[in-house]
Amino acid sequence: MARKRFIAGNWKLNLSLAEGTALVQGLAKACAADPRSAAAEFAVFPTALAVKTIADAAKGSAIGVGAQNLHWEEKGAFTGEISASFIKDTGATYVLIGHSERRQYFGETDQTVNKRLKAALGVGLVPILCVGETLPERDAGRLQDVLRTQLTGATAGLTAQQLATLVIAYEPVWAIGTGRTATTAQAQEAHAFIRSVVRQAYGALADGIRIQYGGSVKADNAKELLGQPDVDGALVGGASLKLADFAAICAAAYA
Repeated sequence: MARKRFIAGNWKLNLSLAEGTALVQGLAKACAADPRSAAAEFAVFPTALAVKTIADAAKGSAIGVGAQNLHWEEKGAFTGEISASFIKDTGATYVLIGHSERRQYFGETDQTVNKRLKAALGVGLVPILCVGETLPERDAGRLQDVLRTQLTGATAGLTAQQLATLVIAYEPVWAIGTGRTATTAQAQEAHAFIRSVVRQAYGALADGIRIQYGGSVKADNAKELLGQPDVDGALVGGASLKLADFAAICAAAYA
């Protein structure tokens, strides 16, 4: 089954409103200049305060916009949090859920990921569910156990129909911000296993679900990674902060 490649840029805690606006407008222009870009999907994930500004700047272009996190409650005494409906009101389409940095620094668990995922799907946001192992977990031979636990915990109580829009991002945590990148064989192995877990739980959903690779993706390795049969896109970190680099990665999805 043909799956539309999806390149997403996670800006993390970077880029001012002016910088983000300039980048997304430049990226939109680059995509518009090449009709082949319609074969792929693109999105950027700015900081929370910039989501509406960047969504407005990207309006009418091929570039979608998403938030980096959300809370599972719609309203209440949750200082500093943002609800799914608030995100949708900004014009955003996507949301990251369970990013490794949220798990590492902010106490995210498979249970809270599950609640966030349900909240996102409840308002029609397209969720990118992040899963991946740390270096000690990989070295201990626990890759499959970790991925299976994260996937089953995140999707508990959800049906294949509810998960129809789900995107999964595989993040080898040991390859984020370290300059290390999983080999194409390692990436494919993990992606194929993730798809097998989805197939065991949800059957045919596995054939259409897109799995992004998210570990130090750069312009010089994007094409090779995207050439793997189960790698359907990329969740890009640092390289998404520079227009030329990010545009080159996006082009690798359709060139």
